[in-house]
Amino acid sequence: MSTPSTVDRAFRAALYDTGDTALDTGASLLAADPAADAELARRGEEFVATAWRRGWQPADVVRIVRRELDDVHVRLVSALIRAQAPRDDRPRGPRWKAQLDELGADEVARGDRFAYATAALELYRLLLRLPALEPLDETAAPAPRDRRPESRVLGRIRALLAKAEATGFPDEAEALSAKAQELMARHSVDEALLAAREPSGETPGACRIGVEPPYEQAKAVLLDAVAGANHCRAVWNEPLGFSTVVGFASDLEAVELLYTSLLVQATTAMTRAEAAQRAGGRKRTKTFRQSFLAAYAHRVGTRLAAVAEIRVSDDLLPVLASRAVAVTERTDRLFPETTTTRLRGASDAAGWEEGARAADDAQVRARPHLP
Repeated sequence: MSTPSTVDRAFRAALYDTGDTALDTGASLLAADPAADAELARRGEEFVATAWRRGWQPADVVRIVRRELDDVHVRLVSALIRAQAPRDDRPRGPRWKAQLDELGADEVARGDRFAYATAALELYRLLLRLPALEPLDETAAPAPRDRRPESRVLGRIRALLAKAEATGFPDEAEALSAKAQELMARHSVDEALLAAREPSGETPGACRIGVEPPYEQAKAVLLDAVAGANHCRAVWNEPLGFSTVVGFASDLEAVELLYTSLLVQATTAMTRAEAAQRAGGRKRTKTFRQSFLAAYAHRVGTRLAAVAEIRVSDDLLPVLASRAVAVTERTDRLFPETTTTRLRGASDAAGWEEGARAADDAQVRARPHLP
C-alpha cells in the first residue's frame, strides 16, 4: 500500500489550505525530509510548464513574482525556468530565447531548510493561481534578418537613447531623442518598402511590456502613445501589470526602446522638478508625481501623434494600410473584448505644468517627408 509523499502532504497543507498555520506546517514537513528536495524541484518545474500552457512567458512569470513576492522568490523561479527549459519540447521564437538569456543566474541558498521550503511553497502558491493569458505566437518566424540592417540600426537607436537618458542637459537629451525617433521612423518606412518589393509573409507579432507601479495608469497611457506612433496597438492589463503590444517585429522593438527611454527621462525630470519645488518651500506629494506623469504622457502622446502624420509616396500607401489592417486584426483576435478607462489622479496644477514642460524637453521632430 503506497502512502502520500512528503511533498504531497506538504502541498495539501500549504497550497490548498489558506489557514494561518498551513504554510508553516508544509514547510516543516519539507525541512525535515532532505530526500524530498528533488521531487519538490520537479514539481516546481511542472508548475512552470503549466504557466507556459496558460499563455505566460518567462519574463511575464519573473515580473509577476517580483511584483507579488521578494527577491528570494525571483531567484528561485529563475532557477526553475532555467532547469525546465531543456525539457520544453515546444518550438520557441527568438523573443522567448532572449527572455531566457536575461534570467538571473543567482541560486537560492539552502542552508536554512525551513526558510527555503517556505519560499518554495509561497512561490508555488502564486504559480498555482496564475490565470490564463492570451497566447502569443512565439513560433512565427520573423522576416529574414540578412535582408535588412535591423541589428545595426536598432543598435544606433539604443545608443542614442542611452545618451539621452544619461545627459544632464535637456537640450542635448531632446536632440538625441529626436535623432533616435528619426531613425525609428526611417527604419519603419524602410520595412514597409521592403515588404512592398519583396513580400516575405511576415505577420504581426505581440509582446508584453511591464507597466510597473507606482502611477501605472499614466505609464500605460505613455506606452499606448508610443505604440500608436510606431504602427502598433497596446492593450493594458491593469491587474497583472503589463500591456500587450501588437505589431510587426521591428516596430515592436522600436516601441520597447522608446518607451523605456522616455520613462527614464520622465522619472529624471520629475525628480528634478520635485527638488525645485522643495527648494521653493512647497512640499509636493503623490498627487504632484501623478499629475506630472499624466501630463508628460498626454503631451508626449500629442507630439508623437503629430510625428506619425507624414506624407508617403502613393505606391507605399497600400502597403502601410495593409500592415495597419493586419495589426488591427491580430489585436482583435487576441482581445475580442476591451474597455476604456479614464485617467485618474491628475489634480495637481504644478505637477501638470512641470510634466508638460518635461515632455516638451523630450519632444521628437517630425519625420522627414519621403521623396
